Amino acid sequence: MSAAKTLYDKLWERRCVKTYDDGMSLIYIDRHIVHEVSSAQAFEGLRVEKRRPWRLSSIIATPDHNVPTTNRAAGIAGIEDETSRIQVKTLDDNCIDFHVPQFPLTDIRQGIVHVIAPEQGLTLPGTTVVCGDSHTATHGAFAALGVGIGTSEVEHVLATQCLLQRKAKNLLIEVNGELSFGVTAKDVVLYVIGQIGTAGGTGFTIEFAGSAVRGLTMEGRMSLCNMAIEAGARAGLVAYDQVTEDYIKGRPYAPKGEEWQQATSIWKDLHSDDGARFDLEYRFDAADIKPQVSWGTSPEMVTAVDTCVPNPKDFGSKAVDYQNALNYMGLKAGQAISDIYLDRIFIGSCTNSRIEDIRAVAKVVNGKKVAKSITQAMVVPGSGLVKQQAEQEGLDKIILDAGFEWREPGCSMCLAMNADRLMSKEHCASTSNRNFEGRQGSGGRTHLVSPAMAAAAAIAGHFVDITQGGI
Repeated sequence: MSAAKTLYDKLWERRCVKTYDDGMSLIYIDRHIVHEVSSAQAFEGLRVEKRRPWRLSSIIATPDHNVPTTNRAAGIAGIEDETSRIQVKTLDDNCIDFHVPQFPLTDIRQGIVHVIAPEQGLTLPGTTVVCGDSHTATHGAFAALGVGIGTSEVEHVLATQCLLQRKAKNLLIEVNGELSFGVTAKDVVLYVIGQIGTAGGTGFTIEFAGSAVRGLTMEGRMSLCNMAIEAGARAGLVAYDQVTEDYIKGRPYAPKGEEWQQATSIWKDLHSDDGARFDLEYRFDAADIKPQVSWGTSPEMVTAVDTCVPNPKDFGSKAVDYQNALNYMGLKAGQAISDIYLDRIFIGSCTNSRIEDIRAVAKVVNGKKVAKSITQAMVVPGSGLVKQQAEQEGLDKIILDAGFEWREPGCSMCLAMNADRLMSKEHCASTSNRNFEGRQGSGGRTHLVSPAMAAAAAIAGHFVDITQGGI
């Protein structure tokens, strides 16, 4: 009888071509997602070496980081920033030269890389997925091994369809019980990172499990895995189940007919076996998790909305870093989280820009108005198809009537690599994944929250506890 295996062990073994004496392994790559920021040098490397991509059908490209979220009618010509325009144009040119499949800026399927691949059925269970973007961990929600790679690795995968990797250790994060009203997957992952720290997953691949995780939608599971990287992990995983299957079925690139039957019969084994050994395990009670708000400059600097900004002195060796974070954020220890007043609201990013997120926002703001103290509140759909669906459901009208801006798809203010960015010292309730110094604009102050929390904060002008009626 074979030994019990973790889901990560199974995925690794299925795609491991060869393991070398130094511990490195050659891994076959099934799906390669390409965007404008990390691909230009890779394509140029192919050009110099007179090579062509090994398997074109494995690749999908789209621009997302640099694209404007307004005035899209002019296409690339409408991108005001020269560097951004060149990067998007270069991706277009490279996709044409190398015959790479692409959803260009004017295609309704264009959007954030980690949104478009799942919604098209390009992310499938049991596969390896890579992209020149750290949040490729998102795709692990499908019981796939999603890994972010660098530019030189992008070139290597294009040329060889393989990647050198060192196998990580196994980390289990189990969340059991039922989440309270108003508590979302974003709150779960922020809470977990707050408990284990941003280095808690270093050297590991995290598998999220437990009844609370099984109860999440695929969109919620994607949010969990998306932020596994913020816990220091290389990848995040959730086991395959009926929820996974129902999400994938019928999508454009998903298997059809007999191939679908064959695929699902194989996918059913994509879970950790009973008795599988993990190198480290954490268990949390869903009932302990409340809506979360980050107060500092790292995702681990997070607390429940109904508490206060902590005292850096309580964090031992981290006290200096935590005090520096408070100084940057313009906050004081003991200040109530609900007393943090905001300048801007950003709802979007590869963490929270899917239709489920936009529905949550519309539900909160329906019939209400953004506070006059808020300088700007924007909702940025993750793809053209998400935007289209939201408009078909009338969500855009609710959001616009409330005083939000309804934007075109893209990474937007998540990383300020485009026209959407914070001004110095502005506080922003953001549904993105990182709150580093300057992440959303030089001197900008980012507070990570769920879409519903961001929406409620927009209406109140400050953070409120949505589990207590909030607004």
